[in-house]
Amino acid sequence: MQTDSMKCRPWRATVRNTAFSLALLAACAGPAQAQMYRWVDGNGRVHYSDTLPENYQKSGATEMNKQGLVIRRTQSEAERKAEAEREAEQLKIDRQQAEQVRLDRALMSTYTTEAEIDLARDRALEHHKLAILGAETRAKAVDVNLAELRKRIANFERAGRPISPDLQKQLTLVHKESLDLKRTILNNEEAMVQVREKYEADKLRFRQLSSAKR
Repeated sequence: MQTDSMKCRPWRATVRNTAFSLALLAACAGPAQAQMYRWVDGNGRVHYSDTLPENYQKSGATEMNKQGLVIRRTQSEAERKAEAEREAEQLKIDRQQAEQVRLDRALMSTYTTEAEIDLARDRALEHHKLAILGAETRAKAVDVNLAELRKRIANFERAGRPISPDLQKQLTLVHKESLDLKRTILNNEEAMVQVREKYEADKLRFRQLSSAKR
């Protein structure tokens, strides 16, 4: 304990002295906690620095404190890319799962039995059946018209007479309509296959969800 030489009283630190001491300690301790990087160059030499050179940010480095303790590792460019791809894939999976939950809720709120799913399937198929029937009926008339036009053109050709532009245009339009009708029939037949597959999948999922509730 220090004393005052003149009055011989014990000397005590004032609040101002204490504050100054704490500030001094913080200033001394600050640099000791500063971070630094460790990396190896192309010649195998180890380097330490407060900042990481830009060209080494692609290959990664180890971040250390002044005591040499590793506090974290800076990822390389390839590692950052791989991590971003993993996060994107996980996000895709999460979205798919969320969408499946939404579809399951809609399915269970729409139907109460598998028979209702079959009825919905039949209604959807009926729409395509009517479209096919209408196209087939129209196609028969178009095919008759197309055959007559071709017969007329063949007669003109045998007689050596020129074919009028209007007749040729009519033949082109009727032929196009015939192709369009056939395409309509084919598209609806393919749609019917998709409808059956969809409702069969819905019925299977409905069965699974219903069993899980029991």
